[in-house]
Amino acid sequence: MLELILLRHAHAGASGPDQSDIDRPLSLTGEAEAEAAAAWLKTHRARPQRVLCSPSTRTRQTLERVLAKIEYSDTRYEPAIYEATAGDLMGLLDAHKDADQVLLVGHNPGIETLVALLATGQSGEFRGMPPAGIAWLELGGEIEPGAGSLKAFWSP
Repeated sequence: MLELILLRHAHAGASGPDQSDIDRPLSLTGEAEAEAAAAWLKTHRARPQRVLCSPSTRTRQTLERVLAKIEYSDTRYEPAIYEATAGDLMGLLDAHKDADQVLLVGHNPGIETLVALLATGQSGEFRGMPPAGIAWLELGGEIEPGAGSLKAFWSP
């Protein structure tokens, strides 16, 4: 049984002059959301064997708060997560299915489309992965459309 914990980054501030999207940091609201997500994951005993995170500033800052509260084994920053589609994310997760529990920290629309695709088999069936939202899915084997069941969903 594979467990996937999908975490969308918390609220980010607006881009400053000459600042690229990838470099946008968390806002004050986002910092509080990330702390709340970390507390929820700790309460629910998340213990990922592998953590995959987009290299963007806001995802890394969200993850830093989470990792300060939970047990984990292996963290990897994956450039492919930034601007990834659900299909891209499925391919990445497929390469990491040797881990029993994987935490992936990324962005919409890829994250919310991935949740819909895994849980229902339809990419348009789920809307509502807010900043710092968490979807925890269980998969019986393969990472493919409709193969997952939603174990828990949380949002700040």
